[in-house]
This record gives sequence, C-alpha cells and structure tokens, in this order.
Amino acid sequence: MAYIDYYQVLGLKKDATEKDIKSAYRKLARKYHPDVNPNDNEANKKFQEVNEANEVLSDPDKRKKYDQYGENWQHADAYEAHQQQAGNRSYSGYSGGGTDGGFNYESFGDGGDFSDYFQSMFGNMGGSGRGRQAKYRGQDYSSELHLNLRDVLESQKQTLTVNGKNIRITIPAGVENGQTIKITGHGGAGSNGGPAGDLLITFVIKDDARFKRDGNNLHASVDIDLYTAVLGGEVIAETLTGKVKVPVKAGTQNGAKVKLKGKGMPVYKKDGEFGDLYLSYQVAIPTELTDKQKELFKELQQSI
Repeated sequence: MAYIDYYQVLGLKKDATEKDIKSAYRKLARKYHPDVNPNDNEANKKFQEVNEANEVLSDPDKRKKYDQYGENWQHADAYEAHQQQAGNRSYSGYSGGGTDGGFNYESFGDGGDFSDYFQSMFGNMGGSGRGRQAKYRGQDYSSELHLNLRDVLESQKQTLTVNGKNIRITIPAGVENGQTIKITGHGGAGSNGGPAGDLLITFVIKDDARFKRDGNNLHASVDIDLYTAVLGGEVIAETLTGKVKVPVKAGTQNGAKVKLKGKGMPVYKKDGEFGDLYLSYQVAIPTELTDKQKELFKELQQSI
C-alpha cells in the first residue's frame, strides 16, 4: 500500500492542534462525502483518505507513533519490543552488531533508518526456515451519515459507497444523534493477508424546527387562544406522524404541559415501543381590542 502523508491529506502542518485536525476533517469530509459527490470515484478516494488520516491523527497514541515511524507506525510496538530485547542482550558502550567473548549482541542506534528493520521483520522474508510474513489488520474507516429527525421514525435501508463498493446497510428506527454503528470488514485492506478493518458510521441527526428530542421523548409547543385557555376546549396539535385533537382543560395556564403517550420517538431496536410527546401550551393574549371588548374585560375584572 502506497505511503500517504496524513498531514498533507488534511492540509495541515505537523504541529497542528487537535482542534485544527477536527476542523480540517469536518470540512474535507463534507466536501468529499459520497452523498455530495455521487458516482465520483476520485472524490470517494479522497473521502477515504481523509477518514484514514483523521483516524490516525485524532488518536494521540497513534499520532505519536505515526510522527516517529511514518509509514511503518503500525509496527511500532513490535519494533520497540525488539529494540528493548536487543538492548538487554547488548554490552554497554557498543554501537554495532557482532560478538564479544562468545556473547552475541546487536543494537539499533538512535536516529537510524527504521526501514531496513521493518522490511526484515515484516516484509517478504523468503527462504526456508526464516519465518512467515506477519499479518496485520487493516485500518478502520470513520464516516458520518447525515439524516433528518423524521428519517429515523422507521427502519430504512441505504446504499453507501466505500472503496468503490456499494454497501447496503439497515438504519434502525430510533437511532440517536452521535450514535455509531460498526460495519465489520469494510475498512482498509489488511496487510499480508490480514483481515480488513471496519467501517464506523456516526449518525448526525439534524435538529428539527418544531420538535426537540430528549432521548426517546419529544418536546414541542402549541398555541392556544385566551378564550380556550379560560373556558376549555380542544386544539389541533402536530406530531411527527400527523395531527391530533388534544383536549384543553378550563383554566389552563401559560406554559402548562400535557403528555401524549406513545407519540415520541421509536425506541432503538425495540419494535412497537415509543417515547412520549410533551406539549407546552403557549397562551396567545389578544391584541387590538375594540372599546366594547375592553369594557367587557373590565366588567370581568371587577366581577372576580
């Protein structure tokens, strides 16, 4: 697999902060997202590179290894373990390999080129009895899937394009904003016959103009006139699945709440279970009253 400069992919310098990385990733992920660039193989390739770069650079441990070992960063732990073992076998004060009094030793000097070591340890080690190539799991890919609140009222299927392949996934009803699901084996290819990584999809649920989500429950406001609030009656309220008639008790106060059971969001992976919808009444005070109407209000005021 060709070496990819992750900093260059995100348009960053090596001293970039976590905030810089996060900002660059979001900007480029939106730019090259398959939904924005359908049937554009070059954009899909860029999108995969951006996800791969973010996967490494946003993880402090992975980033440290990448900064030190470059394209061989995934083998850093094995190299360091080997280096430590070599140091334990070495005499103090020696800097090269060889023998001394029958005692074998070897060392890898500071600042040396790691590539020869990685090639010998993890490259093609031909010849009988010299061992097999180590198998390494591929990189996990991360992606965002943007949806509206109404999109997750029912389970649905969508087709995503990853690595030039179409993947049909099921989006369960009730999935929440920020929730991540894993699609096994659809990440980066493994090395030397190792397994592929996974595809991690994070859902971004856009805020709804009318309904505010709180877990499985929804909150919304509904306007009622002063006369209905005082005398009682009913009001037509909107839910995510249609309009319903809601009774209003006489003497309802501004801000009073009523619960509509089962009119909230579907509960994730629990068929037939739903949260509730909480309506908050907003009493509209009449304006531009006629003189006659004002007199009636004064009479009412004096009679109470």
